[in-house]
Amino acid sequence: QALANISWAFACCNCLQLAQLEALVDRLIDAASSFNPTELSQLHQFLLFLRIEHPSLADRLVASVDKEKLLAAFISFDVSPSSFQRDVSVALVQCGWIHEFEHVTEDGISLDLAQPMAKHGVEVDGPYHFLRNPSTGRLKANGATQLKSRLLDGLGWKLTRIPFFEWEPLTSEADKYHYLETKLGLRGED
Repeated sequence: QALANISWAFACCNCLQLAQLEALVDRLIDAASSFNPTELSQLHQFLLFLRIEHPSLADRLVASVDKEKLLAAFISFDVSPSSFQRDVSVALVQCGWIHEFEHVTEDGISLDLAQPMAKHGVEVDGPYHFLRNPSTGRLKANGATQLKSRLLDGLGWKLTRIPFFEWEPLTSEADKYHYLETKLGLRGED
């Protein structure tokens, strides 16, 4: 479990030098056959990170692991849409932004709301997507949220994030509509 956790954590922070990544890939090649589904899911995310940031290392890892098994482990976890996500979805439809709910990309990444043909996704980020800086009180996206953004960007997706602290103060439908048309750049598309 530790090796999978370390790989995933380093993908989140993107803080290893090439030599360290090479050593990590060598260890993963040796250990991957004994990974459980959770570890395989983490390895899938690490592999996506490598594909984008270090393609030659991704090729080395792919040669020794079952890519389909990694993908299957990654997409096997259930998603539970929140009422916040449903509220944003309804408001987007009212704005004319027609989308799929809980779209899964070909790489297995789940997007809360997406227009797959345009490769435009919307992530509805509740409190668990953020960490609070104890000194300033400011919220910052956590590592998993940042990794997902980097992966989607590297895979050619445009991503719009709707954080809970921007959405919650919106009390009227008009406020929500205005916020979404501004956030997604919908003005003038009629």
